[in-house]
Amino acid sequence: MKGSPVDAAREGAYMKGLRLMVALFSLALLGAAFAPSAKADAWDKKTIVTFSAPVQTPGVHQPGYEVLPAGTYVFKILRAAGNRHVVRIFNEDETQVLATVLALPNTRLKPADQTVINFREVPAGEAPAMRAWFYPGEQWGHEFVYPKKKATELAKASAQPVLEMEIPAEAAKPEEAEIVSELERAPVTAVEPSGKEVAEAEVVTPPPAKVEVAQAELPKTASPLPLIGLLGLLALGGAAGLRVAERRVR
Repeated sequence: MKGSPVDAAREGAYMKGLRLMVALFSLALLGAAFAPSAKADAWDKKTIVTFSAPVQTPGVHQPGYEVLPAGTYVFKILRAAGNRHVVRIFNEDETQVLATVLALPNTRLKPADQTVINFREVPAGEAPAMRAWFYPGEQWGHEFVYPKKKATELAKASAQPVLEMEIPAEAAKPEEAEIVSELERAPVTAVEPSGKEVAEAEVVTPPPAKVEVAQAELPKTASPLPLIGLLGLLALGGAAGLRVAERRVR
């Protein structure tokens, strides 16, 4: 026996509602699948590094921080334009900029799954001098540029050329915006162990990875996977409900 026109209309409306619900869940699932992953700090490469001994850094420093004491620090990319990368080094709670450093892109033959910091050989009695910093999983890293006088010392001690530049006035503060512009405009060359200056393009090569910082961690980031899984379950549930309703109508 056929149902009344009212029943048929109700069934039709019910079916339309179910189909709309499944369509909406499917669209939400598709959107979540193509949304960028939630890596809030990936753009600035924020990395927390713990040094077990003092280390030397180039760039513009807070007074007394040309050598960082053993401890925990935060590294971030402040700006990356073309072949100029500006790196900032903060104290552990990020309340003070300890150094603003110019770096040039450098490459590794094989990306590492942890933070890698390479060091240069130094004259006897000095703290190791940072050469390059590599973010986990990336082949491109950041090779630091040293002041001319220090670069000459490091080149002789390590028997390798070192990137060099004229550092802004000693009175400058690393947190000042003007410092970033000055670092980006400053001419960069390199000095060989003999003291001869060469073009920086002849120097930026994969550094040896014989000294690495293992005690480094990245900020915890959220993942869209739980949301995608939930939406998938909802979509499957909506589809199952639609099949049941169709069987009832038949």
